[in-house]
Amino acid sequence: MDWLWNLLDPTWWLTILGAFATVGVLAIIFAETGLLLGFFLPGDSLLVAAGIFSSASVATGMGIEPLSFPVLLIGTPLCAVAGAQLGHFLGARFGRKLFDKPDSRLFKRDHVLRAEDFFEKFGPAKAVILARFVPIVRTFMNPVAGVLEMTPKRFFMWNVVGAIVWVESLLLVGHFLGGQVDPKQIDRYILPGVFLIVVISLIPIFVEAIKHRRAARAVAVPGGKHHRLPSNLDVEP
Repeated sequence: MDWLWNLLDPTWWLTILGAFATVGVLAIIFAETGLLLGFFLPGDSLLVAAGIFSSASVATGMGIEPLSFPVLLIGTPLCAVAGAQLGHFLGARFGRKLFDKPDSRLFKRDHVLRAEDFFEKFGPAKAVILARFVPIVRTFMNPVAGVLEMTPKRFFMWNVVGAIVWVESLLLVGHFLGGQVDPKQIDRYILPGVFLIVVISLIPIFVEAIKHRRAARAVAVPGGKHHRLPSNLDVEP
């Protein structure tokens, strides 16, 4: 299982990539958002770690090649947008066939169902933005949006908004932490930083869920009965 933990460890990725760490981050973000098999790659934690190690002092202290912060700020949103657009295209082009495959270690139908439920619960625009902050859902949301016929123009608009908010917030948090903490204790701050951002991003999701629940209760009448829409049979001659 060591190899699996390594794949989920952003520090391991940055160490392995060495001088190509900046380009590697761009490629991983593209793969995680655009390729279905990329859902297991680190997204949130990698962005925070990349922001942290864009500080030369921190990177040097950890034996990692410093990442270019300007390139990250410009390149990662572009890769996040491009990856999501690819996912949407694949969903629109191949439709439900894209998901008609048996469960395996890397593919679970439950991932698709979670993304579809997310899409239907929050609506296209909110779903595309909020899914950026939910691991696995953000990978499958893009092709699901294509399968459910969200137009490319509309998807692109909200895709850009979601990508910029997601990427830039995590990079900036990481870059701020990189200038404030001891390089030798940096691992202690990566996951808490990601956790903080994810919790903040989940607040709108909880608010929407509460609204839906209240709306469902509003249609109920005392005694547990529900209003029934009138039909032609209810109209007297």
